[in-house]
Amino acid sequence: MSHDPATQTAAPAEEPPPRLVPEPSTLAPEPGPPIAEPAPLPLRVWRFLVGAPRNLADRSIFHRLALIPFLAWVGLGADGLSSSAYGPEEAFRSLGEHRYLAVVLAAVMATTILVISAAYSRIIEAFPHGGGGYVVASKLLGERIGLTSGAALVVDYVLTITVSIAAAGDALFSFVPLHFHVWKLPLEVFFIAGLTTLNIRGIRESVMTLTPVFLIFLVTHAALILAGIGRHAAALPATAAGLGAGFHHGYATLGTAGLLLLLVHAYSLGGGTYTGIEAVSNGIPIMREPRVQTAKRTMIYMASSLAVTASGLLLCYLLWNVAHAEGKTLNAVLTELVFGDLPFGRALVVLTLFSEGALLVVAAQAGFVDGPRVLSNMAIDSWVPRRFAALSDRLTTQNGLLLMGAASLAALLYTRGDVRHIVVMYSINVFLTFSLSMLSMTRATWRRRRGRPWKRRMTLFGAGFLLCATILVITVREKFLVGGWITLAVTGSLVVLCFVIRRHYRRVTALIAKLYAELNQLPPEPSGPVPDLDRQKPTAAVLVAAYGGLGIHTTLNIFRAFPGYFHNVVFVSVGVVDSGAFKGEEALAELRARTEEALQRYVGLARRLGVAATYRMAMGTDAVEEAEKLCHAVLEEFPRTTFVAGKVIFERERWYQRVLHNETAYAIQKRLQWAGYSMVILPARVQ
Repeated sequence: MSHDPATQTAAPAEEPPPRLVPEPSTLAPEPGPPIAEPAPLPLRVWRFLVGAPRNLADRSIFHRLALIPFLAWVGLGADGLSSSAYGPEEAFRSLGEHRYLAVVLAAVMATTILVISAAYSRIIEAFPHGGGGYVVASKLLGERIGLTSGAALVVDYVLTITVSIAAAGDALFSFVPLHFHVWKLPLEVFFIAGLTTLNIRGIRESVMTLTPVFLIFLVTHAALILAGIGRHAAALPATAAGLGAGFHHGYATLGTAGLLLLLVHAYSLGGGTYTGIEAVSNGIPIMREPRVQTAKRTMIYMASSLAVTASGLLLCYLLWNVAHAEGKTLNAVLTELVFGDLPFGRALVVLTLFSEGALLVVAAQAGFVDGPRVLSNMAIDSWVPRRFAALSDRLTTQNGLLLMGAASLAALLYTRGDVRHIVVMYSINVFLTFSLSMLSMTRATWRRRRGRPWKRRMTLFGAGFLLCATILVITVREKFLVGGWITLAVTGSLVVLCFVIRRHYRRVTALIAKLYAELNQLPPEPSGPVPDLDRQKPTAAVLVAAYGGLGIHTTLNIFRAFPGYFHNVVFVSVGVVDSGAFKGEEALAELRARTEEALQRYVGLARRLGVAATYRMAMGTDAVEEAEKLCHAVLEEFPRTTFVAGKVIFERERWYQRVLHNETAYAIQKRLQWAGYSMVILPARVQ
């Protein structure tokens, strides 16, 4: 019922031979237990903001929540496309007076985007259920390297939200007077809070809401690049001659090595341009079937649009001799130069910059979409608290969304929304993850070495690794003292914390495993005939999760604590639908089968003890809520029921145990006692 090994809870299930209790068909509250009072005001406000619970019994729910390629491009590709608002600018400003290198930089930048995107398309094929950096590195390089990649990704997605919102503020305030800039940070805080709420409602809803912004950005920036190059078409020969003179002068003053180092320096510091590419491979589970084809098409959309936009803006910076202006981005300066003297020029400037700022807000979606997904994968592997794998009744990883929103807000306030500062912090972890993913695939391809295309793939992943590792090393070296050390320190601390959390879970699991020793005391067969169920006699309703030491220990303790009292035992359990199970109808069917199998084993255990037994179960995202509904149903069928749950009790209670363990048994007990029912929690002591 819960992934928490230290807490035992449960809920009803379908009964084998006796009659079945209808399984709740919706995640919305059932009319079963009479609740006359209206919902509390905080709950009504929350429902207004995030929407009503979703129906897990709706067989079309996966289809309706999944994203088609275009919507996936909006929700995930916007992160990559929006990086053209700050990546090319950082690279161009790093060139200093050697702006002529922008031509080469534009070509190299477009090539890098295409190489990394092509490599991630192959990763999508190799990991059709989601090929993010955490999964790839864990599977191919080992769980410890995978943890490093996962921790880097979590910090990366926090900074994805932060840099996108901060850059959005810069873009939106580029066309307002400087004295209004005092409102920039408060507006950015509002954006993060709003996006957090919107994503709790559901990913598809948030993407649909923001799609018009994405389309306006595409149209306005395509017009900006075409007009920027087209209006300079007549001067292209003179520009080309000027570039030739610039290269000659640069060669004379810096030499070949100096020019190359300058180019590599600018190329690395523009690494923010490529940061959104990984999001597509990590977001495969939210895409519509066939997911691999949908993800690969989304990758094509994102790579081509980003390559054209980023390289096009670099060329326009060069052609229009764009220079930094206080309170304005280079894109704002370029937009005013290109559109300023045209009819309706001011309106075009405002619309273009507004669409850029709005798209950057949309781009923060990647952090809210993929960040909680990485956390949930790590939670399933016990690296972070298991509650991050839980789904809300809106079928979103609500705990992860809230954490991402709070952490990105803290990063925004710490940096005061300084985009150049955030980009440095952001790029380091992006390219750490990129490098580990490319290294993983290079190693795996070399080990297999079969089939005709393996050499091409080896070349692709090897080139991707060299590009990503180069950017990573130079960025860390150049920017370590101006923000890079913070990213490395936070990521390293998160890795250490994850090791501590997993050690705790393993220790608790080992302690619970000792409870299996009691199995040796169980009779292999009933000592006599097993009585039939008598619904009018005292019944113990035992809340259980998976079949294991805690549930067995609790069942045995019932008859030790209340000898000869209970005539029936009803095992009740909830199949908790978390992010690991919410991957399609097949995964839900497997969860249902596992839950029912565990309950049948408990029924067999009770009958070997000579006690009449049956079971009840339900499926849901909230173990406590579903268990409460099942307990009401059991009480209607067995009026003389006492509810029982097991709970691991630690010799020394620590504050962090409430974070790592969900206290489900106590939560259910509180609800049932408030309804006037009896519930006993039997301890399982561990030292």
